[in-house]
Amino acid sequence: MNEILLSNEVIVYLLSETVLYILLFVAFLSTIGLLRKWNFNTFTTEQFNLENRSYLVMTIIFFVMLLKVILLPYFVYTIDNLADLIPGAMCGAGVIKANVYGNPLLSLKIVILFLSGIWLSINQIDLKAKNYPYLKLKSWFFVAIFLLLSMEFLLDLLYFTHIETTKAVSCCSVIFGQTGGANGLPFGLDIPKLLMLFYLLYALVILTIFSDLALMSIIASLLFAVVAYYAVVYFFGTYIYELPTHQCPFCMLQDHYYYVGYAVWGFLLLSVFLIIDGAVMQYFFHQYLKTIKRFSLLLLTLFVILCSAYVVIYYLKNGVFL
Repeated sequence: MNEILLSNEVIVYLLSETVLYILLFVAFLSTIGLLRKWNFNTFTTEQFNLENRSYLVMTIIFFVMLLKVILLPYFVYTIDNLADLIPGAMCGAGVIKANVYGNPLLSLKIVILFLSGIWLSINQIDLKAKNYPYLKLKSWFFVAIFLLLSMEFLLDLLYFTHIETTKAVSCCSVIFGQTGGANGLPFGLDIPKLLMLFYLLYALVILTIFSDLALMSIIASLLFAVVAYYAVVYFFGTYIYELPTHQCPFCMLQDHYYYVGYAVWGFLLLSVFLIIDGAVMQYFFHQYLKTIKRFSLLLLTLFVILCSAYVVIYYLKNGVFL
């Protein structure tokens, strides 16, 4: 455990998370005070001071949440670098499963990333209005996010302090491989059906966005995200590795593969988030954000092209599919 905590990447990560959590805790206390006393219809000195304080607090939350977005890929980079210290780990797959806290922590980070992004959008439209119509809503929303952030911070500490460097972990081939010929895909899917779903859902997402079907675009993008994850791990990833038996979402983050995993997963997560964010803004706040929709479609298309390109390039080079 000492080796883990003495790692430069872990020190930087935990120190950053601690500083940001302290800032968010101060913002949380101030937000509770704002919720108790806020009344925009009054013209008192106290209300004027509250408005000034609210702007400062929301600015702190804004910048801290942006930094939290940057810390997610750094967290993935950190656990990937720890693979050299843990017996049996070839990449971040073994490290994240080194104890029971890893997978919940990673999942929680992604959820917080999405919720924080939606908060940033609500904050932006609230600041554009003159009477802060969504201040209480975004404040209560931040309180809910802060509770999740507290869970995340606790899981961060538990995760990194419970990684044992003397105990062997499973490598990605064992975790994601099809041991004994067993199908690792859900619902009994095979690769042809998985790919059919992948491209059909991609088309459906585009159709729902162009048709302004906000709720349908949320559902379609979430379904696409799930199918895309399995498609990358069990099909497209094998072309990145150029090895049909190598099925792993983490190894592609390494320098051997030119860190292409950051682009693959970054395009997917960011595009799905922007689709959901744009749909939420449209359906609940009547904000039609055309630029966000176009950018989300661009990122989603880049993700599909990037994944498909590896298959096409491999076939052009070798004349066969894996």
